Amino acid sequence: MNFARVIVDVASQNTDRPFDYKIPEKFQGVVQPGIRVIVPFGPRKIMGYVVGLTDESSFSKVKNISDCLDVTPALTEELLQLGKWLSHQTLSYYISCLQVMLPQIMKAKYRKEIWKMTDEPLDSELEQVFDGRAVMEYEEFEKSNVSIHQLRKHIQDGEVDVHYEVKSRETKKVTRVIEPGVDEFTLIETLEDLSKQAVKQRRIVEYFTEHKEPIPKKQLLETLSTTSASLKPLIDRGVLKEFQQEIFRDPYENHHFERTKPFALTEEQAAAIEPILNTIQKRSHDVFLLHGVTGSGKTEVYLQSIQQVLNEGKEAIMLVPEIALTPQMVERFKGRFGSKVAVLHSALSAGEKYDEWRKIQRKEVQVVVGARSAIFAPFTKLGLIIIDEEHETSYKQEDRTRYHARDVAIERAKNHQCPVVLGSATPALETYARAIKGNYQLLSLKKRMNNAKMPDVELVDMREELHSGNRSMFSLVLKEKLEDRLAKGEQAVLFLNRRGFSTFVMCRDCGHVMECPHCDIALTYHRRQERLKCHYCSYEEAVPQKCPECESETIRYFGTGTQKVEEVLEQLIPDARVLRMDVDTTRRKGAHERILNQFGNKQADILLGTQMIAKGLDFGNVTLVGVLAADSLLNLPDFRAAEKTFQLITQVSGRAGRHEKPGEVIVQTYTPEHYSIELASTYDFEAFFNEEMKLRKAFNYPPYYFLTLFTISHPNQLKVQEVTQKIVQFMKQNLSEQSYVLGPTPSALTRINNRYRYQCMVKYKKEPEQRKLVQRILHYYEEEMKQENGLQITVDFQPYQLM
Repeated sequence: MNFARVIVDVASQNTDRPFDYKIPEKFQGVVQPGIRVIVPFGPRKIMGYVVGLTDESSFSKVKNISDCLDVTPALTEELLQLGKWLSHQTLSYYISCLQVMLPQIMKAKYRKEIWKMTDEPLDSELEQVFDGRAVMEYEEFEKSNVSIHQLRKHIQDGEVDVHYEVKSRETKKVTRVIEPGVDEFTLIETLEDLSKQAVKQRRIVEYFTEHKEPIPKKQLLETLSTTSASLKPLIDRGVLKEFQQEIFRDPYENHHFERTKPFALTEEQAAAIEPILNTIQKRSHDVFLLHGVTGSGKTEVYLQSIQQVLNEGKEAIMLVPEIALTPQMVERFKGRFGSKVAVLHSALSAGEKYDEWRKIQRKEVQVVVGARSAIFAPFTKLGLIIIDEEHETSYKQEDRTRYHARDVAIERAKNHQCPVVLGSATPALETYARAIKGNYQLLSLKKRMNNAKMPDVELVDMREELHSGNRSMFSLVLKEKLEDRLAKGEQAVLFLNRRGFSTFVMCRDCGHVMECPHCDIALTYHRRQERLKCHYCSYEEAVPQKCPECESETIRYFGTGTQKVEEVLEQLIPDARVLRMDVDTTRRKGAHERILNQFGNKQADILLGTQMIAKGLDFGNVTLVGVLAADSLLNLPDFRAAEKTFQLITQVSGRAGRHEKPGEVIVQTYTPEHYSIELASTYDFEAFFNEEMKLRKAFNYPPYYFLTLFTISHPNQLKVQEVTQKIVQFMKQNLSEQSYVLGPTPSALTRINNRYRYQCMVKYKKEPEQRKLVQRILHYYEEEMKQENGLQITVDFQPYQLM
């Protein structure tokens, strides 16, 4: 093959196709699909991905590939195809779809090095190029006469590896290592030749007469209480050898994971796992919805299904929502499968993510546990994909390549002919509707493990609390129950869907609300720093002493955030030890884990938090859950508001009474009669599903209709209105009579970061030409979208954020 088809790293309509490049002789056989290359493009050199090879090009003048960044492909053939599919599904550029699959670190600039991974001499001219070193610059290899094929053979034999020193601040983690440079006999001779005064040198040589294996330099110096000065003469004489060794960053190296054995399954679990195992054995594709109440043992079904996949010599991907990737979850998988597991999530540093990704690429692991982007793990023998808490909106990417991990999972599973398992106590309505229709197979777990009882839920009407004179954010019953748990030595979890101290700051005299100058949104008060912050554009300012409008000093704080609840708790129940868990307290690395460990070790009585605490926590001593503002989600301009409220209350309730002790849940609300709150209190998912589906049908929402959301933004408000109006007219003229085009309308957040935002929405059942129409719109406005601070048009074919 003489030519490579390359997708270049330039995101625009005109470059969104493969370009032909000639493969120079030295790269023949090395350039293959999935490899990253450097190619000349116009006046500059840029990175690109090889997506195919061909014998001939239809162009007469074809430039040469300048360099190869990889020796083994960064992307598999299957992922290249997936990128093409994703590009069509989301109308994103192909290059963006390929880059979303790789760790961040691989998108930076590079310096290439070749590392020798063995102490034995290499059986080729490459040994002379190394010239006794363990690491050399890639350029030195290029200047030598050694062929790239020889290099490749050594790489395949594990004797040599190509490393990228990334020119950003992220690099590989390396350490200096010392080992004997001579045989044992010569070491003993050296010891006899050393003078009695060279005490430290003698100690070092004595150490290596007993230990042959390499040891990190730092560790050696600490162990023998010596310095580099004593080492140097021994290295100079060749008695000892010093070289660099890469250490894979293991985010869990300080953890000891107890190995666990599979539990005996209950009748329900055995019935649920059987069809999954059959599909794995048959190596066929199917989609299962595992609908199990909280605490019904879904995780054990996942673990035993993965075990079956490993027995078949295949690989598995397990996705969990970012906030449920708690140390507890990792422990379950590491405990069962040990070092066969790689973990990918946002709390890892870029270097740690890169190292975990390389373990997958090198086939050192068979299981990946991770958040959304782990769906692109470069496995080649996929046997199972599991998506836990499948209803979670965090599985949807909300910028650039707007993919949903569920869709990608199903597409990959079709390619690999393997099953997908979607698990949830409160499945998304669309998923459950598909399962009832028979598009997915429905598996149910209706009972909790050990037949534990679902916690009793009590709804407290906060309007009545107000009438009876209680102006506190805690109802009398919740305060009593918290005090009761404290007296018994049990623990409680309090859930509030807002961070910060209060939701907004207002002047009591003139009603002026402190707003962000760049966005149409009230600023949130954060008490610790005495600052007002915008959670959309990061603007912040000090809290004013006087109202900027009328100069009155009667400034008051309205609404409740987690910080305020914490303060009120300290006054109400002074003896309670409270831990707060929200975005502000978990910013630092490891904070998440530290807070949960403290709570697990009973160093606190109450865990107060935002959505982070709604998922995946399993503490036996938690017997009370309090939901403080159950309605906060209901009032959002979102047709899924009731569904999200039902899901959240059910999930949070599931944190109580998971072991021997029975649990109780108190839900404080101003609308106890709302069907989502009422039915969540009795865990009646079917009744909620039926009620909600009636409304969805009446108002033409999913799953009865599909949605496409256009969001248009620009610093000039008139311009935004005009463009949105044109898009609405164009879509109305070209779509069928059965579709509805709504808009133009200002977004719920009309201005963010000094840009005005308008929306329009298409509701449709079948519009096969819709993507072509959208492409025409994007093409038409391309020049205006290229301008700095210009027009932005985003199109979402599966919108979850309607604001």
